Amino acid sequence: MAKDRSNSSEFTGPVRRLLLSVLVLSLLGVFLVWRIDSPRVERFRAQVTDRFVPNLEWAMAPVTGVVNLLQDFQSYQRLAEQNSELRSELRRMQAWKEAALQLEQENARLLDLNKVRLDPRLTYITGVVLADSGSPFRQSVLLNVGARDGVVDGWATMDGIGVVGRISGVAQNTARVILLTDASSRIPGIIQPSGQRVIVSGDNTSAPPIDFLEDSDLVRPGHRVISSGDGGVFPAGLLIGQVAADPSGKLRVRLAADYQRLEFLRVLRHHGTDPVSDTARIIGPQLPAAPLIAQEEVSQ
Repeated sequence: MAKDRSNSSEFTGPVRRLLLSVLVLSLLGVFLVWRIDSPRVERFRAQVTDRFVPNLEWAMAPVTGVVNLLQDFQSYQRLAEQNSELRSELRRMQAWKEAALQLEQENARLLDLNKVRLDPRLTYITGVVLADSGSPFRQSVLLNVGARDGVVDGWATMDGIGVVGRISGVAQNTARVILLTDASSRIPGIIQPSGQRVIVSGDNTSAPPIDFLEDSDLVRPGHRVISSGDGGVFPAGLLIGQVAADPSGKLRVRLAADYQRLEFLRVLRHHGTDPVSDTARIIGPQLPAAPLIAQEEVSQ
């Protein structure tokens, strides 16, 4: 067995050297053929290229696939980077869009306040609605105006369209507004065009009911409800809303003010209706005083 192994190693050694020599000579021959500058050799090289290179496409397919894969990966990497940049830019644009929408809404509310036509005798203070800190009233908000601005308890407040509520509680820098929807709110009003006087009573819903209506047959949904001025708390002629009917048939008021977007409120300076004190001048004209000389003659 040892003799067979030695014979095998003695046989394979020369074969390897022979094959290596043949390979080296072949490569050297190919190198010399490709380096010889001769027309005949050039034609030979062209024939060899035409003969063998087209048939080696199958051998180059893996290399081509790997190259394409690398190119696709680089392209995907660039797309991922661009996508990340676009996402970041989109987030910034969304932040700018939100800021623009808030400014647009704020501008719209201020424009609505400017469109309100009031009695020229009424003046007003515009305040910003603050976060409600809690109160015994269920439906109320805070304003950033108070006693320093001359706000008095009981004054009416409006948004850009209609009445929102009345001042109930004044501090130095803030004031509380009870909304018309609060259960403690009662406002005397007039339904137009019938002219019937009613009371708009809050019940903590978005549409307060109408109380003390004398003749409901004269009232239709869509009729306007304005403040009557009775009691001297609210000025007369302020828009409250429109008449609407709930599913049970009860008449309610669809408020004109937008309670979902209370950002700015206008506080109306209203000191009540001037009382009538001198009734004699209303009954008849005052007679002129008699001359002093005539009075002396009568006394004599």
